[in-house]
Amino acid sequence: MSTSLLYHGFGIRGYQYVKTAYEAGRVTFTIRQQRGDLRCAACGSRRVVRRGFQSRCFRSLPIGARPVRIELAVPRVGCGDCSEVRQVQVDFADPRRSYTRAFERYVLELSGHMTIRDVAEHLHVGWDLVKDIQKRHLGRKFRRIKLKHLRQIAIDEIAIGRGHRYLTVVLDLLSGAVVFVGEGKGADALKPFWKRLKRSRAKIEAVAMDMSPAYISAVQTHLSKALIVFDHFHVIKLFNDKLADLRRELYREATEQLHKNVLKGTRWLLLKNPENLDNNRDEAKRLHEALTLNQPLATAYYLKEDLRRVWEQPDRAAAQRVLDDWIRRAECSGVRMLTRFAHTLATHRSGILNYYGYRISTGPLEGTNTKIRVLQRKAYGFRDAEFFKLKIYALHETRYALVG
Repeated sequence: MSTSLLYHGFGIRGYQYVKTAYEAGRVTFTIRQQRGDLRCAACGSRRVVRRGFQSRCFRSLPIGARPVRIELAVPRVGCGDCSEVRQVQVDFADPRRSYTRAFERYVLELSGHMTIRDVAEHLHVGWDLVKDIQKRHLGRKFRRIKLKHLRQIAIDEIAIGRGHRYLTVVLDLLSGAVVFVGEGKGADALKPFWKRLKRSRAKIEAVAMDMSPAYISAVQTHLSKALIVFDHFHVIKLFNDKLADLRRELYREATEQLHKNVLKGTRWLLLKNPENLDNNRDEAKRLHEALTLNQPLATAYYLKEDLRRVWEQPDRAAAQRVLDDWIRRAECSGVRMLTRFAHTLATHRSGILNYYGYRISTGPLEGTNTKIRVLQRKAYGFRDAEFFKLKIYALHETRYALVG
């Protein structure tokens, strides 16, 4: 075997070939470093004296289906300049790693087409080794995410497991990249993000989020010049939750069995859009019967349909007229739930209408949250929280399924 093949086949240059061994289905190449190439790993001085060696074995690129090992007696040298005794630097492998850089690149290439388990089985290595290579690669890539270019962001939280475990995710709405993942939820989870954002001097123009008081307070404190845009999907979802509670309350208060039978099972009919009702199941008929027997429920249902019109207007002025009219009708309805919700919308009127300045929402972030759940489910959970975060950062450019 020639020294040229070591370089062109395995990326090893500056070492001499010694021998090849075949045992246990494995190929082992023994190499050595020439005495004239020795230098201090700290200062680079060539004024060194040998002080023994340390035998090391490195995994390298396989030959066909056979694993390949590189054996090297790594010299220890005493430096005449810095008076230290240490091992010389291994040029083809990173410090404290049992594999070559060529092997690391091969693992990352395979990871673009295979799962961690498949890569480990193909290369006859441990699962943790492949995961460690991926983690180091992602760590180098996302160690310092640049925030200076941020203009429009979305903030939301996602439940990642039992025991009320949450992550707070910040998304760049223009690029679709996750720029921050914080532990927990609420304002405390965003503290590291505000510190990094301040150092980056980014000029945030708009923030899409739900009507969480914690998020509102945090954004107003740290991004006083940014417009807050309340996500219309969250507003509609909040109203749907209140509508479901109203139906449940009316069901409990109903004294006649007929009313109970009509209301029973109508929750999803109330939440569906009219155009999505299934006529083959008589859903429109059942909904009409429930609304006819319950005036408060009918009022809330039709106001739900009108609420969507706030985000369908040509400009802010028209949307403000629709919103103010909706609030007046809700306040005059005599239904306590509607009165309270009208007060909520009146309090957050500016954030709702800011949609017409920046037509953004947390929709892209909701899509990212779905990807995070799929990633977690396919991996059957993540034991390494840091690795999980790095995988989330890589989601926007991932065209394959890297599972843990």
